[in-house]
Amino acid sequence: MRGKLKKRTIVIVCALVVVTLIFVVLLGQKGGGSGRNRVRVERLNIIDQALAVGSVQPLDEIAVKSKISGVVGELFVHVGDYVEKNDPLLDVRPDPTPIELAESKRNVEMTAIALNTLERELERNRELKEKGLISDYDFEMLTQEYDEAALRHQITTERLDLIEKGKVRIEETDIETIIKAPISGYILEKSVNVGDPVVPLTSYQAGTELMKMADMTQLIFRGTVDEIDVGKISEGMKTDLQIGALPGKTVTGHVSLISLKARKIENTTVFPVEIIIDDVGDVVLRAGFSANANIIIAQKDSVLSIPERVVTFRNDSAFVEIPVGENESKEQFIETGLSDAIRIEVISGLEEGQEVLEKEVQEII
Repeated sequence: MRGKLKKRTIVIVCALVVVTLIFVVLLGQKGGGSGRNRVRVERLNIIDQALAVGSVQPLDEIAVKSKISGVVGELFVHVGDYVEKNDPLLDVRPDPTPIELAESKRNVEMTAIALNTLERELERNRELKEKGLISDYDFEMLTQEYDEAALRHQITTERLDLIEKGKVRIEETDIETIIKAPISGYILEKSVNVGDPVVPLTSYQAGTELMKMADMTQLIFRGTVDEIDVGKISEGMKTDLQIGALPGKTVTGHVSLISLKARKIENTTVFPVEIIIDDVGDVVLRAGFSANANIIIAQKDSVLSIPERVVTFRNDSAFVEIPVGENESKEQFIETGLSDAIRIEVISGLEEGQEVLEKEVQEII
């Protein structure tokens, strides 16, 4: 008996729940706006912007190389140090093999012998020329040969001095093994240690990269913009940069370069851009910081706006639903303007403070 009563009670409760749900649904359908959320028309700033993803880099980054071969003898600076132009960075000591040293000495001796021989011959021919026994042309040719021999002897002597002493003076220029800073700036990277071999920079070889340095007062953002946005941006547009390692900090800049050629990154077409950083404020930037740049395409301040999600676009026109009375609503045509993909400007059709209905949630059956 009790079981039947309990079962009947459950059936009655379920029936009441079903009836209540049906009533609520019918009431919602009858009263077009009573059960839906509402938003107000507000005056806000709207900024249309394109996103660039990249990193902060020095405008000019210099690779320091040597023009002489040898090994690193001494390092005078460390990574992070600031140096002035022409400050010593490191010493590259010549490291000739015994054969190279012996060959250099023999070359000096051979060119000295050749020079002495030509010097004696030149003196003898000068006497013959004064007596008219040889032509001016023959004497000039011998003089030229003597000058060339003197130059060869000078070259071999300078090469030996450089190998043995590590420096040499050519005319008014000192050639030495101390590598000096080509610019004023910070040492960003050190690629060699004491004892490492050094290959010289020549016209046919790149040479060993010893260090990297840069002037950190001139920074630039290098990144990419999606092809959808690249047609909207132009050089000179202002930007706000958010630095990944410095949340809450923003620096400003302007677009200085938009590449004419696209790149493919993970099946996405993007265009490289460069942004010169104008003002860092109190932010300390480091080379390599990842950053996002918001390129300001257009901006309107204190304009009427509503969330774009409540707008229905149809046949190049925009509509919203506004409440009428307690339970009714009607569709209202509006003229829209600038959008930031979240809020959209209302040019006409609505007034400040007016309420707009959220779109109905479509049930999936």
